[in-house]
Amino acid sequence: MKTNSFYPVILTEEVAATSAFYLEHFGFERVFEADWYVSLRMSGSGMPFELAVLDASHPTVPEPYRTRATGMILNFEVDDVDAEYDRLIRKAKLPLLQDIRSEEFGQRHFITSDPNGLLIDVITVIPPTESFSAGYVGDRDHEKE
Repeated sequence: MKTNSFYPVILTEEVAATSAFYLEHFGFERVFEADWYVSLRMSGSGMPFELAVLDASHPTVPEPYRTRATGMILNFEVDDVDAEYDRLIRKAKLPLLQDIRSEEFGQRHFITSDPNGLLIDVITVIPPTESFSAGYVGDRDHEKE
């Protein structure tokens, strides 16, 4: 399969509030906007990242699935998780669901949430402990040491 794009779509009852949240706190820009759907893009890195927000009751969603999104974590890998913690938790007062910490498997991170209660894990990749390094396949080019 040749894929031209891949991005998550958040089903919500609060399209405007959800898209505003990602615009304000995570640097996305609007690509398309309707009252029932907003397409967002984050540029600035080598590859643009996309996210969409869709009214869960819209007829394009199969009827049995017309509920807000649950059971998903959006991961944002950043260069400096401590700076993002200061910006998002201390200054912007986003909810803190898991305090910042370093994990043996190779992440320093904290968890917050969006207006729908979807978890957002903000991560900086760190070297894993020796016991976890064997679990990684290939190299970790994106790792910041």
